[in-house]
Formats: sequence, structure tokens, C-alpha cells
Amino acid sequence: MATIDIYKQYFSAECTFNDVERRGASVWLTADSCSGMIRYEVGVSFFPHRDEEDFAVSYDACGLKELLNTQGRRSKKRDEECMAQLHAAADEIAASLGGKIHWDQPLREAQCE
Repeated sequence: MATIDIYKQYFSAECTFNDVERRGASVWLTADSCSGMIRYEVGVSFFPHRDEEDFAVSYDACGLKELLNTQGRRSKKRDEECMAQLHAAADEIAASLGGKIHWDQPLREAQCE
């Protein structure tokens, strides 16, 4: 199985989870391919971000959403289609965790494949 990180970025966020205030969110899109199948998944993880250097991601305030799972292989078109769904899917995950992502306040530049 090959897992490819298509996109990852950190944003300012709001979330309180397990009685811990979180001020940052890591958002990512990955593609997994194996035996003629392709799967795309969006993930969100809220973390404390107590200062400008604090990017210690915690894994208790985390969620995933599958966007696509089908026969075939990874393609630029599929990457673009899934990237177009990223914000809505991440917002859905964030809401399920009681949080909000501030898309207009990135903490770091995007890492894209």
C-alpha cells in the first residue's frame, strides 16, 4: 500500500476537547492506493498551540472523513476533485469535535505534494 500526503496545513482554530483548550488545527488530505484501489481521506486534529513554536499535535481531538474509495488509481483530476471538497469535509469533522477552523488564519504555509 502506498500512502501519499497530498496536502497538509496548520490553521488557527477554536476547540475545547477533554477539558483542554485547542487553538490550532492540522488539516490534511491523503491518498492510499493498493491493488487497483484508490482511497482519499481528509483529517483534522486540534492541538493546544500555546505559543508560536507549539505544533505538538495531540491525537485525542482528531477525526477523519473518507472522500473517495473506488477502483482505479490516483490522478491529478481526482486530487483536484478531493481538494475542492477539503474545506467542507474538514469543517464537518471540526463541528463533530465541537471546533472551528479559521481558514483565513494559516499558521504555516501549505505542504503539498
